[in-house]
Amino acid sequence: MSEKSCVSCNRISHSEICPVCNKPTSTNWSGFLVVVDPNNSDIAKELNINLAGEYSLRVR
Repeated sequence: MSEKSCVSCNRISHSEICPVCNKPTSTNWSGFLVVVDPNNSDIAKELNINLAGEYSLRVR
């Protein structure tokens, strides 16, 4: 099963619909970011990430 990324929030999952924001997902993504503590991460703040998890940097 391939990993997919949400076209809206960039959260990585295995489902056709994002479990976080209910938007469609895509298999056409690149870059990988793991956010462990979004409250203390400058990168998470820059990318508007509020939940810990795996994210893509770009979704097409």
